[in-house]
Amino acid sequence: MKPTPPACASDPAFGTCGPTSSVEELNRDCYCPGVDRSALHDKLEDVLRAHGLPAALADSHPHLFAVLPVFVARRQIEAMAAVVSATAHVVALPSYQAAALAWAPDIARFDPGSPGGLLGFDFHLTAGGPKLIEINTNPGGALINVLAGQAQQVCMPESMQPVVDSEQAEQSVLDSMLMEWHLQRGAARLGSIAIVDESPRAQYLYAEFALYQELFRRHGYRAVICDPRELVRQDGRLWHADVAVDLVYNRLTDFALEQPSHAYLRAAYLAREVAMSPHPRAHALFADKRNLTLLGDGDFLRAQGVLAESVSILTRAIPRTQVLTAANRDAMWALRRDWFFKPAAGFGSKASYRGDKLTRRVWEEISAASYVAQQVVAPSERRLASGSDPLKVDIRCYAYAGKPVLYAARIYQGQTTNFRTPGGGFAPVLTSVRP
Repeated sequence: MKPTPPACASDPAFGTCGPTSSVEELNRDCYCPGVDRSALHDKLEDVLRAHGLPAALADSHPHLFAVLPVFVARRQIEAMAAVVSATAHVVALPSYQAAALAWAPDIARFDPGSPGGLLGFDFHLTAGGPKLIEINTNPGGALINVLAGQAQQVCMPESMQPVVDSEQAEQSVLDSMLMEWHLQRGAARLGSIAIVDESPRAQYLYAEFALYQELFRRHGYRAVICDPRELVRQDGRLWHADVAVDLVYNRLTDFALEQPSHAYLRAAYLAREVAMSPHPRAHALFADKRNLTLLGDGDFLRAQGVLAESVSILTRAIPRTQVLTAANRDAMWALRRDWFFKPAAGFGSKASYRGDKLTRRVWEEISAASYVAQQVVAPSERRLASGSDPLKVDIRCYAYAGKPVLYAARIYQGQTTNFRTPGGGFAPVLTSVRP
């Protein structure tokens, strides 16, 4: 898929896209398209047709891909990479693991032997550096953004470039899954992979499941996309139809595998009859929102013997975060405008609220549940056209084992990230060629 060459910075219709412009100026005034969206939709529709699904992706997912790229300073890219590395350093410490597992479900104490697959580090960019808003296991969009990278148009090739080569990123995604298998199963041969989610064909990012299946098959593995109800445990193996499953690529949001429909999957995982990535332990150590109260606490980190540089990196990057409790409930209500409230085991911004939008009814509901409060950090902005109101931007760094694999932006309007904003959606990240 070859991208169409951009009309480039010389055309006034694309605003001011000068090679000497700052990233702030480019995000405000440069309207040169970042990807060939038509080529992207064509490619994804080809994948969907191959799976016997309706292929009108431009109609069903009109805001999956943003119109424009997002420009990010190289120092911000380097700072995000440092946060990823520092987080991996801390999470590897037995003392941190003991603290995080204290509020985790029992299944998280089972260690299958691997880190747990790709992570999504979500950042808001500020003048003082990137702020880590949350960490997610099974972060959606990795291969979709790889595909977007293949349709990339760089408006100023002499001064701007993608952060990561798309072909390299795709190989890194595959390598992370193969490493998960190796760490859980040693030298055993990997033959079959099941990509598992509830009602997968109804999922918004089903096209990405199909891209994963295509990637696995291209490299010689049997791969199926299925609902957990299609899996059966028999003769010491987990089966899909007549195929024994070796590795489960787990896209479920039941992070502890507690639902009755996940009983076979849970039992096979705990019996080491199947490898799984991501797994419950990974969610407990990385993605539980309460962990940010540990990762951002300088006193806690120093007491665990964390390197001074890592302490500095994490305390600068993580906004103040605290667990919502009966003891601080009234004080947090009074100060709610300065805080964002998230369920401890939440995902995809579900049931998350800005304090200034909260009603008393909703407050009563969340204060009785397991929530964290995080200081509000305003996201950076991207303008899509001259005179238009700016939209919000966050940056997702996909990472494995402490190393970034891919960067992507999400452009949106509203309280949380979404794919309902005209002109918004996933956007490529471009950075300067030189530091």
